[in-house]
Amino acid sequence: MTGMHALWIPIVLSAVIVFITSSIIHMVLSGWHASDYGKLPNEDAVMDALRPFAIPPGDYVTPRPASAADLRTPEYKAKNDTGPRIIMTILPNGFTGMGAQLGQWFVYCLVISVFSAYVAGRALPMGTTYLHVFRFAGVTAFLGYSAALWQLNIWYKRSLTTTIKATIDGFIFALLTAGTFGWLWPR
Repeated sequence: MTGMHALWIPIVLSAVIVFITSSIIHMVLSGWHASDYGKLPNEDAVMDALRPFAIPPGDYVTPRPASAADLRTPEYKAKNDTGPRIIMTILPNGFTGMGAQLGQWFVYCLVISVFSAYVAGRALPMGTTYLHVFRFAGVTAFLGYSAALWQLNIWYKRSLTTTIKATIDGFIFALLTAGTFGWLWPR
C-alpha cells in the first residue's frame, strides 16, 4: 500500500497533462469534434419560435408524460408518433466565456487523478514496477473519463460517433494519467 501523501506530484502533474492535452485536442485538432453537434435546419426560425416561451436554463424532454400511467394513453402515444421527440439543454443567454468550464474541467481532471492514485495506492506498494502502476492507474482513469459517456448513448440516443470520439479522448487521457503515475511512482 502506498499513501496518498506520496502521490500528490503524479496526481497534480497528470491532471495538468490531461488538461493541456484536451486543450490541444479541442483547439489545434478542432476538426475532431466539429461534427459532434449538428446545426438545426432553419436555425433562426427555430430560435425565434422558442424565444417567446422564455424557457429557463435546464434540461428538458418532450413529450414528457405527467406520470407512468400517461405512457399508456393514446394521447401520449400520438405525441410520440407525431414528434418531434426532443431532449435538450437550455443554456443561459449571452456568451460568458469558458473560464468557469475550464476551471471545472481541471478540477474534474484532479478528481480522476485522485481516484487513480487511491486505487493504485491501495493495491500497490512503493517501488512497484512501471507496468503494474500503469495498469491500475490507467484502468481507473479510463473508467473516470469514458465509461459514463455510454449512458448518454444508451438512454438519450447521443450520437454513437460522438460517444466513440469522446471515449477515444478518454483513452488518451487515461494513457497519459497511467504513464505519469508509472513514471513518478514512489520508489
